[in-house]
Amino acid sequence: MASSKAEFPTLVTERLRLREASMDDRDDFHALISIPEVTRFSNWVDAPKMAQIERSLRWMIKIFPKGTGCSWIIEDRVSGQLLGAIRFNSFDKHARCAELGYELHPSAWGKGLMSEAARAVVRCGFDVFSLNRIEAWTLPGNAASDRVLEKAGFQYEGTLRQKARFKEAFHDFRMFGCLAGDQK
Repeated sequence: MASSKAEFPTLVTERLRLREASMDDRDDFHALISIPEVTRFSNWVDAPKMAQIERSLRWMIKIFPKGTGCSWIIEDRVSGQLLGAIRFNSFDKHARCAELGYELHPSAWGKGLMSEAARAVVRCGFDVFSLNRIEAWTLPGNAASDRVLEKAGFQYEGTLRQKARFKEAFHDFRMFGCLAGDQK
């Protein structure tokens, strides 16, 4: 896993640049997370205040140096426009496992960009962080996110009924997993 001495793993794909988050991303990230369609199937609060976004960005910036996760801002490789974010929310160092989470601007939906970003992050997880397992959850009804995970090599493993409570309701988690040994 990463330590405070490791260099941040900037990732470049055909169309994207995945880079370290900074507080300069505050306004663009706030605009992204304030779009109801972006957070509809997530545990992000509806209409977050700027203070919540700032706390989230500070956390995203700190998790890599602390070795507890890794967070990337997704940019268009040509224009540099912020399109979203993707991250390993947490590392279980003993199990060599991480949890994946992500958001993407609706203007970038349906173009395969999140699948492209997820494939790069999965490769990084196995090659750079020496993970054995990466897992992610989706909420029932979020077929687009299910497809992103499947295109990135994840397999649906089952549903955890009422696994979490947020937005004043209990939610089932559709669990997906990808193993280092699954990669070709």
